[in-house]
Amino acid sequence: MTTQLTDLSPAVSKPAGWVTLWQRATEVPVAVLLALAVALFFILAAVAPAVLATHDPYAIDLYNALQPPSLQHWLGTDDIGRDLYSRIIWGTRQSLLIGLGAMAIALTGAVILGFSAALAPRAIAEPVNRLLEVLLAFPTLLLALLFVALLGPSAASLLIAVGIGTAPGYARLVRAQTLKVRSSGYVEAARALGHPWHRLFVQHIAPNVFRPLSSLVALGIGQSVVWASGLSFLGLGVVPPSPEWGALLGAGKMNVTVAWWLEVLPGIAIVLVALSFTQIGRYLQQRSERGLR
Repeated sequence: MTTQLTDLSPAVSKPAGWVTLWQRATEVPVAVLLALAVALFFILAAVAPAVLATHDPYAIDLYNALQPPSLQHWLGTDDIGRDLYSRIIWGTRQSLLIGLGAMAIALTGAVILGFSAALAPRAIAEPVNRLLEVLLAFPTLLLALLFVALLGPSAASLLIAVGIGTAPGYARLVRAQTLKVRSSGYVEAARALGHPWHRLFVQHIAPNVFRPLSSLVALGIGQSVVWASGLSFLGLGVVPPSPEWGALLGAGKMNVTVAWWLEVLPGIAIVLVALSFTQIGRYLQQRSERGLR
């Protein structure tokens, strides 16, 4: 006679979805979580500025001109009494859109030039490589200044100028990554099996080029915001009365000796955006590199 043994041990249940999510969140460094919180705040300001702003960003109040930060005006007022906090909040949309648009232009140009330099026939690849060498010889700011001078100061010209000015650096990265993937073992094996070139590109080369470069989007947004703000500060980008951050810096420089907040506080907003997106981009880059090992 056989005896059946009953397992009386308690069943181990899988953790709930929110528990798993919490465990993953606790694995993220604190600096990245803070950067994500800052980025989300500015994204909310760009999407719904009326929710965060306390005043009309264009309302003039000469009686309260050049007032320091207070309970009524959290970040003070400018030379004609406009609330600086509200202007920074409303300017977030334009600054981030310029950063996103410039990054989109830069990546589009980088993909076209990078793939052409690495994969095109020699008659096309050689001129593209020489063009990249010439463009990389010029500083990014100088290229952007050239295109702004040609197109004139405006938000659209600023977006195009920053995008074109930063494209050569990203194109060099795309070219290097493409050459690395092209010479990898799995691409050589697929080629030996007789896979057509378009299939090699779509299934093997392009995904493995874009995956590590995806972190550049976050890195590039912060960089583009800094470049665009610098050009607007010089009077070559967005012009007043726009609350774009670089324009705020440019408008406040005349009163910096009596109203420090007009220069320091918009500058802090630019630094926070650049640091937060850079931190997020570096974290994504590290995760991507660990995944490729």
